[in-house]
Amino acid sequence: MTTEIESTKPPRVADPEEAGERTARRCTRMDHDHPAYKWVALSNTTLGTLLATINASIVLISLPAIFRGIGLNPLAPGNVSYLLWMLMGYLVVTAVLVVPFGRLGDMFGRVRIYNLGFVIFTVAAVALSFDPFNLGSGALWLIAWRVVQGVGGAMLMASSSAILTDAFPSNQRGMALGVNMVAAVAGSFFGLLIGGFLSEWHWKAIFWVGIPIGIVGTIWSFRSLKELGSRTPGRLDWAGVLSFGLGLTVLLVGITYGIQPYGESTTGWTNPWVLGAIGFGLLLLVAFCLIELRVAEPMVDVRLFRSASFGMGNLAGLMSSMGRGGLQFMLIIWLQGIWLPLHGYSFESTPLWAGIYMLPMTAGFLVAGPLAGSLSDRYGARPFTVGGMLLMAVTFVALVMIPVNFDYWLFAVLVFLNGLGGGIFTAPNTAAIMSSVPAAQRGAASGVRATFFNAGSSLSIGVFFSLMIVGLAHTLPSAMSSGLQGQGVSAVVAQDVASTPPVGSLFAAFLGYNPIAELLEPYHALQQPGVNADVLTGKAFFPELITEPFHSGLVVVFVAAAVMMLIGALASVFNPGRYGDTDTEA
Repeated sequence: MTTEIESTKPPRVADPEEAGERTARRCTRMDHDHPAYKWVALSNTTLGTLLATINASIVLISLPAIFRGIGLNPLAPGNVSYLLWMLMGYLVVTAVLVVPFGRLGDMFGRVRIYNLGFVIFTVAAVALSFDPFNLGSGALWLIAWRVVQGVGGAMLMASSSAILTDAFPSNQRGMALGVNMVAAVAGSFFGLLIGGFLSEWHWKAIFWVGIPIGIVGTIWSFRSLKELGSRTPGRLDWAGVLSFGLGLTVLLVGITYGIQPYGESTTGWTNPWVLGAIGFGLLLLVAFCLIELRVAEPMVDVRLFRSASFGMGNLAGLMSSMGRGGLQFMLIIWLQGIWLPLHGYSFESTPLWAGIYMLPMTAGFLVAGPLAGSLSDRYGARPFTVGGMLLMAVTFVALVMIPVNFDYWLFAVLVFLNGLGGGIFTAPNTAAIMSSVPAAQRGAASGVRATFFNAGSSLSIGVFFSLMIVGLAHTLPSAMSSGLQGQGVSAVVAQDVASTPPVGSLFAAFLGYNPIAELLEPYHALQQPGVNADVLTGKAFFPELITEPFHSGLVVVFVAAAVMMLIGALASVFNPGRYGDTDTEA
């Protein structure tokens, strides 16, 4: 009788938190049963993260070859939008989509989302390498498929940290996430070097490189990765997805278009459309936070930000990402527009050599990242996150103090130390963030962390370019006018060219073009009698002309970056000395 009564009882409804705890215990047992799996997860997710971040920066250094390949002058009137979207399309998409994909990973499986990311990324790489068009149509083809590739990259980045956090016990998490995050950051610098080499061979080769790696990674991930994390079945929060996606997209696009001049202003920060986009984007993000507090199954539980490790860790990560992105862009302009031409390199060859001369920064990341991650497992995150931020702040100040035409070994030491500081900071900060959330929310938390990481890179373009333009605007026009007239250019043309917004010179230097040749071409001034064309288009005229104005802008930019690092250091002080273990042991 008892058995019959018990058999008719209604089935017990599982509590989500209890289900998560059971899954965590099961994951721990699987880790003991298959100790090699965590290393498989680490190697595969590191490959995926490296592939995603290399392709975020590989285009930066290859833009001259790409635009020559499709026969388009990106500096011509009306073509600047192609240039901006070639730079920003991938970055914006990855910044916007990592949070929704993180939530989808929590719902349907992080490995499933990660594997699909490899597939989409590889298909887009194939399409990019077979651009059938030229001119504007060719640019639109590349931009569209870069956006698709960004979708795949977002899936990879959203899931990798959560997969590792599921696979590794808390006392090894800092090391594992350290390796993964150093691969992410180092990938942005490897992309510059790889892009420089491949674009010398053929512009489409920068897209070919992702195809074999993507195929191998796809097959490997489908065959080897397992779903260890707990799932939280439910409905997708469409109101949250739309408000977050649209808000962040509009905000990043508005900030990016702040680079372009508007009316009499050298930047677009007085443009009503730019200000309206930024305001509208911020309102949508505020609405997103309010929505997430009220819906039953939010895309992101914004209450996670009450945790000092999660909230302050993400703020510090944003500051680090912005500073690193700004440094990357400024060093490219510094090397390509001034230092390399002054040391005998042609403007056309500077993209490749800029990537080579920035290798010490990558070396700093590679040296510090895994080691700091392992040490933070033992001593806690705080000493490393604070110390790394302070070291980066010091190097930004030191870079302002060296001459524009520097001694390379001094420059190499400073950028190495900057990379070292970034490596010391990044791994412990990531481990602290990911260890501060419940197991069932690791996918969404990984997406939030990746959003701050990617949004920092996107924001750095608009913020740091604008700061440099403001710095140049006060000194460059008079220096350019007098310099051009001194080489035989008429006063009318010289003053007209000098009044051109500095963004044109910056983009020309960034793309490896000769800025003076590009600025004077519409006036046919180089063909006029009495004009010293050889001097004007030589390797020394523009670098010597812009040296002092550039240093004025550099002071503004790097002081701002140092302040960001200090804000990040202060945020890191509020992180716990040791990060906790959110797993529930058996």
